Amino acid sequence: MGKGEKRVRGYYRHLGLWAAFVAVSAVYSISTFPFSVFPAISSSLAKGEAAFVSTSTREGRLAVFDDAWSTINARYYDRDFHGLDWEAQRTTFRSLAAEANSSQQLYATLRQMISALNDPHTRVFPPEEKFDWWRPRFVSIGIGIREVDGLPTVVHLEPRSGPDRAGIRVGDVIETVNGIPALSLVQRRLDLSTSQSAPSRSRAFAGLMEGPADTQVSVAWKRKDGQQRSGNFRRLWRQRELGMRIRHARGGVTVVEIDAFTKAIAAEFSRLFRHKIADARGVILDLRSNGGGDAEAMTDVASAFLRAGTGLGRFTGRDGSGFALMTYSKSPFTPEPITRTELPLVVLTSERTASAAEILIAALKASRRASVVGTDTCGCVLAIRTRHNLPDGGLLDVSEMDYQTAGGERLENRGIKPDEMITVQRRDLYSGRDPGLELALKRLQP
Repeated sequence: MGKGEKRVRGYYRHLGLWAAFVAVSAVYSISTFPFSVFPAISSSLAKGEAAFVSTSTREGRLAVFDDAWSTINARYYDRDFHGLDWEAQRTTFRSLAAEANSSQQLYATLRQMISALNDPHTRVFPPEEKFDWWRPRFVSIGIGIREVDGLPTVVHLEPRSGPDRAGIRVGDVIETVNGIPALSLVQRRLDLSTSQSAPSRSRAFAGLMEGPADTQVSVAWKRKDGQQRSGNFRRLWRQRELGMRIRHARGGVTVVEIDAFTKAIAAEFSRLFRHKIADARGVILDLRSNGGGDAEAMTDVASAFLRAGTGLGRFTGRDGSGFALMTYSKSPFTPEPITRTELPLVVLTSERTASAAEILIAALKASRRASVVGTDTCGCVLAIRTRHNLPDGGLLDVSEMDYQTAGGERLENRGIKPDEMITVQRRDLYSGRDPGLELALKRLQP
């Protein structure tokens, strides 16, 4: 590593090396967003500076639109915008932004323009929906939706939420939303995208219930017995606490479930891991709901399974500058020593596994250190350097760096294929079975 690379890497270490959010959490209706590979703690306006543009005027809306478009134009990691005519996007959407009748409609226009990039890291948030990387907050009716057998299916249910009280259960099929067939809404979302990839499909299904906070949505669903039910539910702000859990499973296997990579979670992992694997015969690393996080926190976890000095890949910016990641023997931000194990390892994945989690899995596979069970990962591995404040107080995230594995492979829009695919079945959702975990346990039995 040269002096320049060391300097660049040190700079990002100072910023916290945040990495991507997918799944705010995976389980909710906005669940397919990844953590960006290091969301900026810095911004383009002074911290605390007041918004100075009102989107109630045409001039204000154009100021916000022009600022967003030009920022992406100047910063986006791909100068060719994946073949998209970015100038034409400005021509098409600027007049729509000017005539928007509300801030909500303005930001819907911006999102439509940005969606053509097919890049879940590049996104925009109105002032009232600013996204906190530390404590993800989002609007939901209390269910998460995923495609199962080609149908929008409930895969997560918030206890005591409106849908829970109305009798919706995990495994039920969503048939209509506000009277419109759910599959028609999914297809509309796909038609607006330039890609029909698995991540695009996942986002289209997951976003069926999206809408402004404190608004009602009418939902019809089909139950296990084939009966149809319907109800009206309110979209509410909800918050997810990110963490990790380590537990013992049958046969002397330790299961480690990590929601995201943060420094606090990495420190907790270091503190507990050595004790939990003392008498284990194998480890299952469950990253099915992990959308990424802090890249150095991920490196701490990777260092528990890979030899020090193992390359984890490289980020490169539009101008060719960048930095590499590699495992180490001593953590830079926790006094806990890194406990490295050679125990057999199985990693669980899903389409919600994204960004820094994908970097870790790619390195484990390349080193032949682990077998991977589940479904294809998100293919969402780009990096954000600085969060950009828009003139009205909104926020814009722009993918400014591309990623390649240590072997030179790009993961963006490709993801990682598991060694053994597990297809989610509706009967498993209704019965509460976890076939992925069951297979992982079987692989680790003597």
